[in-house]
Amino acid sequence: MDSNVIVWIVVAVVAIIVIALIVVAAKKSRDKRRAQEADRIREEVHHDSQRVQRQAALVEETEAKARAAKAEADAKAAEAARLADTAAGRRDALTSSQQHIDARREHADKLDPRVDHRADDARAVDPRADGRVDDVRAEGGRHEGHRAAPGDAQTMRPDVTQR
Repeated sequence: MDSNVIVWIVVAVVAIIVIALIVVAAKKSRDKRRAQEADRIREEVHHDSQRVQRQAALVEETEAKARAAKAEADAKAAEAARLADTAAGRRDALTSSQQHIDARREHADKLDPRVDHRADDARAVDPRADGRVDDVRAEGGRHEGHRAAPGDAQTMRPDVTQR
């Protein structure tokens, strides 16, 4: 029985060694597959990372363009505000000049004996007057043969060249 036991022991040891070799080979095969899968994932990550970096560059470029457009819009808005202020100032100066011209025209009409002052009196009395002027003022307040005397409306001209 000694030889049978030895045979069984040898068979058991050989079986254990074969099983161990199979386990080791399976582990190596599994590790190799896992390493390949990890390499494939790293390659995908690398490509995805490059794609994301390109997208980030596009986003930064778009943001820069947006900032530039906003700055340009702000500059245009400031220019528009400046122009509006300039126009308002010029409108005020124009109104003032027009009022001054109207006052000079009225002064000239008051001085001119050829102007019918009854139309002015009728307008002051009759609130239904429609604002039409039938006298010489309708043609710009100029009379043929009338020349400006020193100290009258021609010399009282406002200085509008500075505006």
